[in-house]
Amino acid sequence: MKTTPPFHIAIPVHNLNECRVFYRDILDCKEGRHSEHWVDFNLFGHQLVIHFKPKSNDDLHTNPVDGKAVPVPHYGVVLPWDDFQNFANRLVKKGITFIIEPYIRFKGQVGEQATMFFLDPAGNALEFKAFKDINQLFAK
Repeated sequence: MKTTPPFHIAIPVHNLNECRVFYRDILDCKEGRHSEHWVDFNLFGHQLVIHFKPKSNDDLHTNPVDGKAVPVPHYGVVLPWDDFQNFANRLVKKGITFIIEPYIRFKGQVGEQATMFFLDPAGNALEFKAFKDINQLFAK
């Protein structure tokens, strides 16, 4: 069986401590190495690093997808179907404010998927998604 290597992503945050608590305590990411200016996290087996950057006044940009305003840029993880459902339920219980609440996108079409969007405390947009049939991930 082929194993997908973990990805690495580094994102800017204007409040390192607030975002550290969010990723550790709300998203349940295990914390790794850190310094005064950055913190590593295990995001579902992938390396996420939050780096301090002064706050920007840029507005959130969106593009229309399946009738929803999808924030750009965004990042996240494609989870197994049941893991997505459990994660979404945990976030609801923790009071996450969603940009796009968990729902089924492209219902009955190629690429049907569960998806949800929300922001971290620095305004970075996150999307988590799942496919009942993972072979649909890159289907046209």
